[in-house]
Amino acid sequence: MNSSLISKTLFLLSLLSFALAGNFNQDFDITWGDGRAKILNNGQLLTLSLDKASGSGFQSKNQYLFGKIDMQIKLVPGNSAGTVTAYYLSSQGPTHDEIDFEFLGNLSGDPYTLHTNVFSQGKGNREQQFKLWFDPTKDFHTYSLLWNPQHIIFSVDGIPIRDFKNAESRGVAFPKNQPMRLYSSLWDAEDWATRGGLIKTDWTKAPFVASYRNFNANACVWSSGASRCGSSTTTSTTNGGASNQAWFNQELDLISQRRLRWVRKNYMIYNYCTDFKRFPQGLPAECRMR
Repeated sequence: MNSSLISKTLFLLSLLSFALAGNFNQDFDITWGDGRAKILNNGQLLTLSLDKASGSGFQSKNQYLFGKIDMQIKLVPGNSAGTVTAYYLSSQGPTHDEIDFEFLGNLSGDPYTLHTNVFSQGKGNREQQFKLWFDPTKDFHTYSLLWNPQHIIFSVDGIPIRDFKNAESRGVAFPKNQPMRLYSSLWDAEDWATRGGLIKTDWTKAPFVASYRNFNANACVWSSGASRCGSSTTTSTTNGGASNQAWFNQELDLISQRRLRWVRKNYMIYNYCTDFKRFPQGLPAECRMR
């Protein structure tokens, strides 16, 4: 392949990447922080910052009822003890549903803790925690939530780390009726975030900054009391028609199941489904599913 053709190919790929990435100006509203959240580079980059006075946050303009959500995030570098970078789907109200990624800050040189949780009908307490197999502050990495009627799959750089399965047959509520927005925030949680609150936030290191890019939602958008999963004029909301919705019936194949076992064997540090002290009357029903 000659150099001219290579250049043209790379240019076309860059345009495709740009088209799929969405635009923060179009897709999100900054909701709090008094200017600490910024949308930069013509909508291609968003940053959140935290100082002693306040953190910051944003939310999606759209609500979704099922979908595959991807975001590339570069976490707070250096000594981030006491800080939490939250990235999650949530509905509203006392019986809300929620699907959480939370990144718990660390002392310089220590690994970040990735905290996950699932709420259904207002009930959570389904925490699983992981260390990561890379430094999430050095570069952007892709954090994905796949949510369909049977599975909620958390993935990091395409590698599944958790599969929360629909256990309604066992009496466990599953998020499937309430549309959810995507939220993210950077805030101070020094009372619990790092080593159970033993390590406090060092405000001399502020401002703490997390960065976001390449948001993509291949999802069903909720509008006027209905969920629309068809084609859309923007790739960052409902991405194409039925041919692009393989995620709606997706489950882990054999290769993905093997990757999931690898992560859980080597990088999981807490699993509520093995915490017998916390559940002396017996583990939650979903924990007994294979």
